[in-house]
Amino acid sequence: MITIEKIIRKKTKGKTLTKKEIDFFVNGYTKGEISDEVMTELLKAICAKGMKEGETIKLTTSMLNSGKRIDLSDIGICLDKHSSGGVSDSTTLILAPILASLGLKMVKMSGRSLGFTGGTIDKFETFSANTSLSLEEAKQIANKVGAVILCQTEDLVPADKKIYALRDRTNTVASLPLIASSIVSKKLASGAKVIVLDVKYGEGAFMDNLVEAKKLAKLMVKILRKNKVFACAVVSDMNQPLGNNIGNFMEVKEVISSLKEGKESRLLTLSKTIASLLVSMKENISLNLATKKVDASVSEGLAYEKLKEMVLAQGGNLDLFKKEKLEYISVNSETSGYIKSVKTKELGELTHELCRIKGCKGVSILKKVGDKIGLGEEIIRIYAPKKYFEMFYRKYLDCIEISKTKTNHLPLIYDILK
Repeated sequence: MITIEKIIRKKTKGKTLTKKEIDFFVNGYTKGEISDEVMTELLKAICAKGMKEGETIKLTTSMLNSGKRIDLSDIGICLDKHSSGGVSDSTTLILAPILASLGLKMVKMSGRSLGFTGGTIDKFETFSANTSLSLEEAKQIANKVGAVILCQTEDLVPADKKIYALRDRTNTVASLPLIASSIVSKKLASGAKVIVLDVKYGEGAFMDNLVEAKKLAKLMVKILRKNKVFACAVVSDMNQPLGNNIGNFMEVKEVISSLKEGKESRLLTLSKTIASLLVSMKENISLNLATKKVDASVSEGLAYEKLKEMVLAQGGNLDLFKKEKLEYISVNSETSGYIKSVKTKELGELTHELCRIKGCKGVSILKKVGDKIGLGEEIIRIYAPKKYFEMFYRKYLDCIEISKTKTNHLPLIYDILK
């Protein structure tokens, strides 16, 4: 007879769990038959002893089977991407219109704010767009426009929702099998058949070890491919904010200018890389040819026009971001040299605090790691009334480390795993 106590003892000894044992604890906890305290013991044992690849695949399948699966086959082969999260990561809002402008389909189910980083839904709703759509409404928009962004449904992988909430409360998040099964179960349930995973590595990501980030990426790609999903992963940098702006309003302004002007940046480059990989896999063409198509979409203004179409289709308004004179506070360097490092997580948390104040829009980061900086030169621009100078100026200045020694620029992409 299977009991949760026997499962915990078995995993504590580092032994491999069977499919029946994994189904037992996943279903039992989801239904409320296993308490938080007992489940926490098991999660801690998994964090300590790990899981073999086969166990992780079984765990993913068990979590996937806890809820409904979305069928998107009636609108064709849909594309998707997943980012493991980071500061100033607005890639979805750039790559979705790129893909749609090339005649491809994306039904993007996303979440709201993830702690100190804005979620895709929060950012898209900055347009006053409606993201609380039924699946049928989303499919209609996807058929007409090509891409749609909507909130995740409540019945999508309920086991993950409950287990992740417990992991978050009990400091049992940092486990490759638990991370992989959480992400992949949701992706499999969402109905997309071609997926690119963007695994963040660095000071501002939950993966601060490059070797572990690559292991996680490989594991997730393997599980997706075993489930007949075309997949690959990008391991990208989060040792500094991805974009030049932080805060939903300022990030969306950057998305608009990126697509409208096509000026190269780390944010646009990563977005186009992910889009190119998706196009290459879906169309079965070389990455070089896919990249040319993606570049043309941006340079010819097709992606920008498609963004406008997406926003309007969901009841939003681009006029909210017309150029206006925003009040700001300049944060200036107290020395000369080179930007050595950025406290990315601290920047994200600080800006999250800032944006909760009425009239505060976010910040612009004017220098990247490796850039030269002069004495008194502006490093950060805080879009907030001057009265908040004392509250935030020194905190933002302390997020940037400057060295007299020349510092190398950081890579944007560390690896692409297929």
